[in-house]
Amino acid sequence: MTVSTSPCFFRMHNVIQDYAWGSTTSIESLFGIANPEGKPQAEIWMGAHPNGCSKIDVAGKATRLAEFIDTDKAAIIGADTEQQFGELPYLFKVLAADKALSIQVHPSKSQAEVGFAKEQDAGISHSAGHRNYKDPNHKPELVYALTPYQAMNGFREIAQIVTLFRCLEIADLQALAVALEENQNEGGLRQFFEAMLSLRGETKETAVSGLLTYAEQHKDDALFALILELSEQYPGDIGLFSPLMLNVLTLQPGEAMFLDACTPHAYIKGTGLEIMANSDNVLRAGLTPKHMDISELVTSTRFVPMPADTLLLAPEQSEGGLHYPIPVPDFKFSVYHSQQEIVLTMSSAEILLAIDEPVTVIHSNGETLTIEKGESMFIPNYAGSYTATSTGRFARAYN
Repeated sequence: MTVSTSPCFFRMHNVIQDYAWGSTTSIESLFGIANPEGKPQAEIWMGAHPNGCSKIDVAGKATRLAEFIDTDKAAIIGADTEQQFGELPYLFKVLAADKALSIQVHPSKSQAEVGFAKEQDAGISHSAGHRNYKDPNHKPELVYALTPYQAMNGFREIAQIVTLFRCLEIADLQALAVALEENQNEGGLRQFFEAMLSLRGETKETAVSGLLTYAEQHKDDALFALILELSEQYPGDIGLFSPLMLNVLTLQPGEAMFLDACTPHAYIKGTGLEIMANSDNVLRAGLTPKHMDISELVTSTRFVPMPADTLLLAPEQSEGGLHYPIPVPDFKFSVYHSQQEIVLTMSSAEILLAIDEPVTVIHSNGETLTIEKGESMFIPNYAGSYTATSTGRFARAYN
């Protein structure tokens, strides 16, 4: 390609995933994206992931973003990004949950590489229900709330877990709670978590029944009201105990949090922006009818409590934007509000999303593009810099 004469701005045409847990109204309400069939609009994918690759218009032809990037990776995603990742290293999403997603853990980079290779060598199909590793990559994530956004993230303080389980007075769980009380460390938490997920048969049914009886008696408490709500979505699931083990929080619009590898978490309800490493690896820990590999899950989990006051990610404000400090090189994320001709300098390929008002970008070569709220654009690294204007918010994904 001839970079000097190539377009710098590309309107994106994105896949909307209609997973069963998605909202039928939120994306249409926020962005005006029609949903005439009333399907669950769970996620809008913006990126080059093979399971939902965006398309852009190249010389009048709808082209998969991954194919466009492959025409000149060094120019389009940047030489440093090509050398380190070999692909666009992030996937950007709008996520709209009406039901809870499964409790899950994403493996570290090294764990994913080993696990992926092992399953490849075993000849396990990528579409097999019991396959754990779809690729050799980690999947750290950031979520930025557009509406009140309820989630679970990381283990509670161990003493708090002990107190909550002792209050239930469920006979089959008392020994586990006592053992955790006597071993308030990583090893004790690991044994407790693994034992809870391994409950089977009548023991599991009795434990869940006891939990719901207690929750019904204490439904004025938001924590137990949540458990009752989850029980309607996932009846009899061992994951109903997860709010007693994990931090539960509700992000307000404009708040964000980071979800690291090896950390159990779940999205419960709400709509937000999500950016993650370009991976689809998920190890499930409840609130799901899908395969759960408990031994692999436990091996890939970090059993360290996360204090509740550390969960929100405070942005750094500079150069007209809010920039969220992310401890991995795969992606960066910034939000800009009411900007008049702000000049943004690039170091990688970028995706811009108009959140609530149109965004207009102008290049020094005279090229311009305006996207409406809910629309996104792809900007290759070779653009170098551009000027952006909006009376509302727009999000910037890059690396």
